[in-house]
Amino acid sequence: MGCIRVDKITAYLCDPLRKCLKDEDPYVRKTAAVCVAKLHDIDAELVEDSGFLELLRDLLCDSNPMVVANAVASISEILESTVSDQARSLLTFDGPVINKLLTALNECTEWGQVFILDAIADYTPVDDREAQSIVERVTPRLAHANAAVVLSTVKVVMKMIELIDPEAELVSTVTRKLAPPLVTLLSAEPEIQYVALRNINLIVQKRKDVLKQEMKVFFVKYNDPIYVKLEKLDIMIRLINQSNIGQVLAELKEYAKEVDVDFVRKAVRAIGRCAIKIESAAERCVSTLIELIQTKVNYVVQEAIIVIKDIFRKYPNKYESIISILCENLDTLDEPEARGSMIWIIGEYAERIDNADELLASFLDGFQDENAQVQLQLLTAIVKLFLKRPSDTQVRMSVFVF
Repeated sequence: MGCIRVDKITAYLCDPLRKCLKDEDPYVRKTAAVCVAKLHDIDAELVEDSGFLELLRDLLCDSNPMVVANAVASISEILESTVSDQARSLLTFDGPVINKLLTALNECTEWGQVFILDAIADYTPVDDREAQSIVERVTPRLAHANAAVVLSTVKVVMKMIELIDPEAELVSTVTRKLAPPLVTLLSAEPEIQYVALRNINLIVQKRKDVLKQEMKVFFVKYNDPIYVKLEKLDIMIRLINQSNIGQVLAELKEYAKEVDVDFVRKAVRAIGRCAIKIESAAERCVSTLIELIQTKVNYVVQEAIIVIKDIFRKYPNKYESIISILCENLDTLDEPEARGSMIWIIGEYAERIDNADELLASFLDGFQDENAQVQLQLLTAIVKLFLKRPSDTQVRMSVFVF
């Protein structure tokens, strides 16, 4: 009856639902718990006025773990949609309720565990000791066969260890335990891998040390779907450091030679991010980019020039010796971002490029047809050129302006 989303049916549903929430059979109670959320979605005011929220909260203390799990799922769904302060205050979990949920956790089905773990993740412990207790009690779930249970457990652990003293032995112990289950998920089907990778991406942004020794598991496989490849690439860049930059750079260079254009572009950009992130490796990254430019593959060249512009901005006056190689590829640039990047480089280093005025002049003939980004970059570059070499460019400037 709860699935019949018609207002008129609600009047006939209230009395049977109230009886079912107190039924002796746990199967009836757990089904009734789900029905409360469905009824709340149809008529929230009726549910509050009829006292169903109080009855639903009472089910959190039920002796049957499946009833508890369904009550938690129903409450979570109601809290997501309700705007009532009364409902929120009534259904908010406190310490004693969380303790009951942790007790029920061991006897629930895997999806019941997911509902309970997600509810615990939204709870804020009152002190360090309670946070440690929660971590200790949920940690065994990291070895669960269900990926959803593992990821929900990781979510709880990540939340709780933020509230524990960083020097506590428990933090380092649990951090070490997080890596193996996450790595195991990367051997599953691509769809599960992707969900795991998205979670890992968030984890390494917060606690890079969790997976700092696991770089190789993120190396791309030839048969990985593109969405998995791109996610692995992003995580690799987040995990790079002085000790692994060499092997990561070698991998990225190979990726830049693959046939998938989107992936190749991301790989080239990743090389640039490595250079910006680790200064000591910047020279190796630039050398790798120059090697890729010399392959003369059009989209590789254009992407390399875009990232080299960012490297020039990060390390000014350091790698200008490669400008001549970049200028050799000027005629092959047809993408607005690549053309704009090349124009920026010419304007920024105009005093070091003998024919900078001629190079910029080559863009003027089709100025009206250029992308707005290129037009603005060209105007800026010409002004830079004029300020750095006024005598050489005064005539060209006057022609352009008029």
